[in-house]
Amino acid sequence: MGGLTLSPKILDVLDFGTPSAERDISRGLEKYFVESDAYQRVRSGAKTILMGNRGAGKSAIFQVLAKREREAGSHVIVLSPEDYSYELLSATMAAEDAGSWAKQGAYAAAWKYLIYVLVMKALARKGMRLTKGGGREIHKYVRDMHGAQQLGPLSLLVSYLKRLEAIKLGPIEAGLRTRELDRLYKLEEIHNLLPALQNVLDGQRVVVLVDELDRGWDSSEDAKAFVAGLFQACVSINGLHRNLRVYVSLRQELYDDIPSLYDDAQKHRDLVEKIYWSEESLLELIAKRIRHSAHEKGFDVEAMEQAGDWACWSAIFASPPGRGREASFRYMVDRTLYRPREIIQFCSEALANGRRGTSRLPVPYSAIERSEYGYSAERLKDIAAEYRFQYPGLLSVFEIFRSHPHTLDRDELEMLCLELAVGEIPTHGTESWLPQCDPNDLIEVLWRSGLLSAQANGNGTYLGSHQVQYLNLAAVKRFRIHDMFRASLGIAAPEV
Repeated sequence: MGGLTLSPKILDVLDFGTPSAERDISRGLEKYFVESDAYQRVRSGAKTILMGNRGAGKSAIFQVLAKREREAGSHVIVLSPEDYSYELLSATMAAEDAGSWAKQGAYAAAWKYLIYVLVMKALARKGMRLTKGGGREIHKYVRDMHGAQQLGPLSLLVSYLKRLEAIKLGPIEAGLRTRELDRLYKLEEIHNLLPALQNVLDGQRVVVLVDELDRGWDSSEDAKAFVAGLFQACVSINGLHRNLRVYVSLRQELYDDIPSLYDDAQKHRDLVEKIYWSEESLLELIAKRIRHSAHEKGFDVEAMEQAGDWACWSAIFASPPGRGREASFRYMVDRTLYRPREIIQFCSEALANGRRGTSRLPVPYSAIERSEYGYSAERLKDIAAEYRFQYPGLLSVFEIFRSHPHTLDRDELEMLCLELAVGEIPTHGTESWLPQCDPNDLIEVLWRSGLLSAQANGNGTYLGSHQVQYLNLAAVKRFRIHDMFRASLGIAAPEV
């Protein structure tokens, strides 16, 4: 296929969208959304736990799913960060060591109570004046128990937790305590309504979305019990009826920070969808956004619709002479951890840089190169911030690699990691974890976080954790600093 030439005027209106799906949905996200296999499995209900790193596209999937479910007539309940506060929970609830107080089970019961009540309220609020098929019972319960009492989701959750806490830790005779706790854990207040709810769900669909659980995350006892209990509740509720689906999105590092989730995940692995992207799917994502932007402004619509992804890319971003049209894309994608937010950010910065220096398309390759340092510096800080609860002070560990060679052999890297662990090389804020790391542990941390890529075999190919899920790092002899971090750490480019 021949090259695609676009009007230079498109340079002024081209927009790759925002890194935030919450803002992007109102700007046309659904029109340029990449319907990946992961999305299809979530849309069908086969997968209900969505897991991925920050910027991997979890919220985009939820935003598009919510919009399409509403258009299909489903009731959609979205629990946002305003509906939960880890700080408030920690301040309100008694600690586990205050008594025999297994919080995860309590939070699971409270979550089930909250979600069932929200579902029944949503159905009743939609004009459910039913006298048969279970509607009457649900309407009466909502009217009598929650009609005048308009508690928000967090208040409703906490009120149920406090009921459990009062019995668990209160001065109640042991036999009575057991009976009362059993009543609350079994949701006796609403348990007899579940058959009625099933009947109503035969004709109506309800989708509950719980997203952005990382907002305000503090790694506290209550935060971990909150998320682990939600995981249990989601699995339980989704067994009630095919027309009731609870979806939860979890950042990978939150999952890794909650040991009690591991056993549950092993039992329900078939419900977990982990988001992965490839170079091809990231190219598709950018090409879709280029086409949409041109279409919205009325530029070269027919040509853009017929053009392939590579033609769309090379019409916007130039490559060095003689290196093929893929060179500029390879340069950018090699400086990502295969996350949509990263490629969008890099493309947007390169575009802005190009606008300042030219009025023509494609954007010169030099504009991409000029954008790298600022992009790299932001990503270095953002990645360290992602792991601030598991590995506080990780940024100061990253900084140790400043001006180091681009590649390191295993002996050199192990010695550097040993010096970091024993404190011969000073770091800041790492006292809670770094001294307990042996060199292999620290290499694993640096590879998992993305700083290091590993030479998996003798052919010179280096792989990061974003490219392969499992790798025997103990057998790897050479590592290198990932290209995304190289510019901000002042590491010289490798010789070609």
